Amino acid sequence: MGGGLSLWRYLTSYESTDDAQVDAHLHPVSARIRGYVIHVHVGDNEYVKKGTVLVEIDPRDYEVAVDQAKADLATAEATAQSSHIDVPITTTTTFSQIDAAAADVEKNRAAVAAAEKQLAATKEQLKEAQANDEKAQKDLVRYKMLVDAQEVSRQTYDTALAAAKAGTASVAAAAANVEASQQSVEQARHVLASSQANYRSAQTAPQQVAASRARAESARATVEQKRAALEQAQLNLAYTKIVAPVTGEVTKTVVPGLNVQPGQQLLTVVPLDEVWITANFKETQLRRIHPGQRAQVYVESTGRTYQGHVDSISGATGPLFSLFPPENATGNYVKIVQRVPVKIVIEPGQNDDRQLRPGVNVTPKVFRR
Repeated sequence: MGGGLSLWRYLTSYESTDDAQVDAHLHPVSARIRGYVIHVHVGDNEYVKKGTVLVEIDPRDYEVAVDQAKADLATAEATAQSSHIDVPITTTTTFSQIDAAAADVEKNRAAVAAAEKQLAATKEQLKEAQANDEKAQKDLVRYKMLVDAQEVSRQTYDTALAAAKAGTASVAAAAANVEASQQSVEQARHVLASSQANYRSAQTAPQQVAASRARAESARATVEQKRAALEQAQLNLAYTKIVAPVTGEVTKTVVPGLNVQPGQQLLTVVPLDEVWITANFKETQLRRIHPGQRAQVYVESTGRTYQGHVDSISGATGPLFSLFPPENATGNYVKIVQRVPVKIVIEPGQNDDRQLRPGVNVTPKVFRR
């Protein structure tokens, strides 16, 4: 009687299920670049540490890309430095050109005024010469009549004749001076117009300075772009060595000589130090299961019993996480007891030999007390 009571107390002191397996996060390792596999440094089911180089892709194309990116960056930096130096030079030069052009305009305007005064003076001289010539010609006519009547001497007539010829020559010389002065005025006006055009051109200095600064900013932006391209090329070169993301056992599907593409899975790392138990308890058992309760897990593959505790209880039944969740809104509904996943964590030191393999069946017991 006492033995039966003890047996009953033991059997009712825990909840158990045979629907349980060892579980773990499987870490797929894939290529981040395309290339030709030249080395595979691990064998099947080999245990590796985090950061261990697993696979090497031929790096030569990516080394060339890094060298090209470095050269492009150096060129862009030199251009940016030159553009930066050009800004103050352009600023000083253009504003100096404004001052010089303004001075030229004033100087040439004064030259035009002087030429116009000279033209006015030569015109007055022409009028004077014309008046003197007209008088000399009239005197010559009178002296001609008098010399013919023998009322004046031949010498007096010759003097009048010489004066008339001199007056005609003076008129011609004065006319030539007027023409020369007119040409000087036209030339001075042309030079003034040219200097005024230069002044208007020089007044674009603010726009030229702004354009120079814009070129400098563009050059700096190009430097940043080339620096980013270099960083990307260096990253791609680093990606030619594929390392283990975690410590664990490797399952590989890659061999030397394989041409791989970005995203192509090459290996899987199973962290055997970070396994847990997923136990699917019936919904009728959940009222007696709570996080923190002690658990024992019997593993058929090792024949050992491991100590652990309940870590957490899933927020929904297992079928709800499937690709096609069940739909019970039908006329022929049959009630089926559902199962809820419960996570059981193995106590530290229980799996030092890493014999727990994800996927193997286990039988857990969760003790109520």
